[in-house]
Amino acid sequence: MSEEYTENKGGSSWQLPAIIVLGLIAVGGLAFGWNASNKLDATQQAVTAQVTTLKTGVTQDMSSLKDRLVQDEKTNADLQGDLTVVTNKLKITQGQLKKARAEAAKAVEDTTTKLTALDTSVHTELATKAANDDLKNVDTKVGVVRTDLDTTRDDLKMARSEMGTLIARNHDEIDQLRRLGERDYIEFTIAGKNKPQKVGNVTVELKGVNEKRGQFSVAMTTEDRRLEKKNRFMNEPIFFYLSGTKIPEEVVINKVGKDTVSGYVSIPKANAAPAATSTSGK
Repeated sequence: MSEEYTENKGGSSWQLPAIIVLGLIAVGGLAFGWNASNKLDATQQAVTAQVTTLKTGVTQDMSSLKDRLVQDEKTNADLQGDLTVVTNKLKITQGQLKKARAEAAKAVEDTTTKLTALDTSVHTELATKAANDDLKNVDTKVGVVRTDLDTTRDDLKMARSEMGTLIARNHDEIDQLRRLGERDYIEFTIAGKNKPQKVGNVTVELKGVNEKRGQFSVAMTTEDRRLEKKNRFMNEPIFFYLSGTKIPEEVVINKVGKDTVSGYVSIPKANAAPAATSTSGK
């Protein structure tokens, strides 16, 4: 019996440590599993938060892009409208410029034709007349031709408006334009602002003068229509049409002073409307 007890005592001596070791391993496994589970939950929560943030950011970006797209479409529509308006105005300006160039070319051609005819006439008389008296008459005609040629050259030096009309810068140049016989010219001077003055078939009222920059502002009334032109420069024609006419009349200011302007109204003879003579000085 003592041998059996001794054997049992020896067997229990190694079972207890084994049980303890297995217990520690089990506890360690449970602790590791619990820690891993906590880390997994934390990771899932972090990923969920990031996905939520990302979705929110994408939603906001999409909303912003939609708003910008709507604004861009509106801006594009406005630009298309502005482009249409500018294109239409450009077509009108090009048409007026083409017409002005054609009229200017015709005026030069007519002048050249007249000078050629006069020159031919003079040379013909020189060839057929030898008497002193005849030569004197011919010399006189040659002088006239030279005068006309000089005048024509001076005319061609004048600036032309977009309608092709010559712009006179002073009284002498206005007289040169009168000799061409194509238009009537009424000169005027307005002293003081807000004093309407009848000039031909238009009433001109001075609104302001910038003497340093050579600019002026006027109000024009014709046939119960009032036009205001602000900050216009000297020698810059202002065109206006009368009812039933196709050729514009023009107002040109060629001199500015302190609350004073001087210029002229140019009336095409084709309009056939008699102009009243201005009471102002030249």
